[in-house]
Amino acid sequence: MERLNKTGLTRRALLSRAVAAGALCVTGAGFIAAPDAAWALEVTTITEHEMATLVQMARDIYPHDRLVDQYYVTAVKGYDAEDKKQMVAEGIAALDAAAKEAGFADYASVGWEEDRVKLLQAMEDTPFFQTVRGGLVTGLYNQKEIWPLFGYEGESFSKGGYIDRGFNDIDWL
Repeated sequence: MERLNKTGLTRRALLSRAVAAGALCVTGAGFIAAPDAAWALEVTTITEHEMATLVQMARDIYPHDRLVDQYYVTAVKGYDAEDKKQMVAEGIAALDAAAKEAGFADYASVGWEEDRVKLLQAMEDTPFFQTVRGGLVTGLYNQKEIWPLFGYEGESFSKGGYIDRGFNDIDWL
């Protein structure tokens, strides 16, 4: 942070330049910003690389082109915890090692989704993969902000149930 101040470059200026350049930006100790939306995340326990890899992994496990990274970040930010630090570090290290064996620098640098999915399929029986995959089910799909994108109106009990609210309006069968 001190170095940034000596150059006269503020955090805001750095972020705006990174977003304009279209790059994921690691701006300092534990701070990540993204170009596709106005979000940033400060990691405290795991590394920036591990968080960026978790976000990419989440996107590859549950791919939705309509969802911006912000929702995936929200889904995986719980892994930035002391009790999950070792599991994340070992899991990401194994994933990166598999990517290196396939000729890539690390998992996050694999350009094609198909190649990343193959790497994930090779480790889908590991406790790390199953923990992340299982956590994503609720971490991603319990975000009420994305429900309208999937056509889900939310729970119906408080509104009298589904019987009188379109229960039989399926027109695609």
